[in-house]
Amino acid sequence: MNVPNDRSSLSATSNILDVGSLGNLKRQARSGDPEANKAVAREFEAMFLQMVLKSMRDATPREGLFDSDQSRLYQSLLDQQLSQTLGSSTRGFGLAAMIEAQLSRRNEAPLPAEGPLELAPKARAFPLQPELKALPLRQPAESGFKLPQPIVPTRTTGPAATAPSGAVPAITAVQSSFVDRMMPAALAAERASGIPARYMVAQAALETGWGRSVPKAADGTTSFNIFGIKAGASWRGPTVESRTTEVIMGVAQTRVERFRAYASHEEAFSDYAKLMMRSPRYAAVREARDPAGFARGLQLAGYATDPKYAAKLERIIGGAALRQPMIG
Repeated sequence: MNVPNDRSSLSATSNILDVGSLGNLKRQARSGDPEANKAVAREFEAMFLQMVLKSMRDATPREGLFDSDQSRLYQSLLDQQLSQTLGSSTRGFGLAAMIEAQLSRRNEAPLPAEGPLELAPKARAFPLQPELKALPLRQPAESGFKLPQPIVPTRTTGPAATAPSGAVPAITAVQSSFVDRMMPAALAAERASGIPARYMVAQAALETGWGRSVPKAADGTTSFNIFGIKAGASWRGPTVESRTTEVIMGVAQTRVERFRAYASHEEAFSDYAKLMMRSPRYAAVREARDPAGFARGLQLAGYATDPKYAAKLERIIGGAALRQPMIG
């Protein structure tokens, strides 16, 4: 089939029953003929319009006296012919012009090179100034450039508060104070249970936000429950009710729970150590030999519902606040 040279002849041959026209257009489009590009662009615009009309028909309710499979068949044939007619019109919808421009650029011949390309181009030289035989290791003082100072973890309070000039403190006063207050009781619990003191202090820090959130009674009295241990049916000691956040089916929920109450931090550490040593569910915690095993053991035993509990605890154990020389 020859591509028509005028719009009137093109409209006359745009028929949905001409099944071979699209194949002929594809073959002629490969030759780069501008007229073939124009015809192919119009054909694609007609196909796009046909899909639009089909979507519109599908979105329209089909209930009525004359609605049937036969009527829908003739309606689809009418839409196909309508899309062919609209796509072959004088102006169209603008899509054909864009496709034609793209096809024309694809078939353009490449511009000739100005000369042969070098297989191994020479590197561009950047000679130093005559008075500079080498780059200086340090910039002059008047330039305002300063070498970065190393970041050294330091304590902000206590005997180790002295730090080198320019060092950036990595431990807050809250963290340092919490470790100092908890460590004596943690060391006593370590001697009784074998669980490293810094592991227990790290877990207490995670449970309370470094001592900021501890379950309290209605009158504001603290429970000293730094491990968030709830009061189950077997607990016979005092209790307090406090709000806590639990992750249920991946969703964080706030609820009121009953927690154990102690008379001191020493009593809280002692009760925690007894729970770890006596409960079979914490066997992996007792056998842990590193921070990762300790944290994972608590997570697998169901100590907390937070899915990131082990990762958070391991990060605190390895943090600067619990790696000070004074606590070993």
